[in-house]
Amino acid sequence: MIAPLLQRLLTACLLAAMLLAGACANPQAPLRGDNGQPADFSGHWELNYGQSDNIQARLNALMRELRRQNERRGAGGEVGGALISVGGGGANSGASVFGLAQMADLITRSPQLIIDQDEEGIQVKREGNFALDCQFVGDSAYRVDSPLGRELCGWDGHQLVFTLLLPEGLSIRHRLTLSPDARSMNIASTVVSDQVSQPFTLNRVYSRFDPAAAGYHCKMTLTRGRVCTTEAQ
Repeated sequence: MIAPLLQRLLTACLLAAMLLAGACANPQAPLRGDNGQPADFSGHWELNYGQSDNIQARLNALMRELRRQNERRGAGGEVGGALISVGGGGANSGASVFGLAQMADLITRSPQLIIDQDEEGIQVKREGNFALDCQFVGDSAYRVDSPLGRELCGWDGHQLVFTLLLPEGLSIRHRLTLSPDARSMNIASTVVSDQVSQPFTLNRVYSRFDPAAAGYHCKMTLTRGRVCTTEAQ
């Protein structure tokens, strides 16, 4: 059975396509462009499984933090708090915590990325998932109304940040950081829900690669854009 939180998020994603542009109330101000030279994320990227987070380890860490939070509340004489219940729903229920982790895993599984970037914007094409778009100029700069809701984006220093605001207290944030040698990239994806008192973050590390050297052949198509396939040996 799918956890209730995961069901809520999937339902929200389907319904968000019908929302008006102002459906997300009081969105935070979009990040503004960095005055310095932006990091260049363009190119082909493949997931480095060995350097990326283990979801079970991250889930265990979240559970420990929620227990510590509950103990601190208890020591302070507070009623209620971050108590984790295995069954049922409500804040910090086992189903809500597991649903948060499941969603973080679901949205970060893309094994390959293709990133196109120029002075006007950036597009992160994710295999098996929707693309992340950020325009740096024009009326829609730093904000995109996507099929999933309202997407805010922009530079935070040398990092590129995408924030997707969804109904029912749900949000997703992707923070892209390029390594000093520009050969690897970390994407920290954080899922926040009003049903869990702590956010859940997964770090996925990607390595830059050359499709031609790796045996891939890429071509542009009218319907699918850039398509890469394995060359016959």
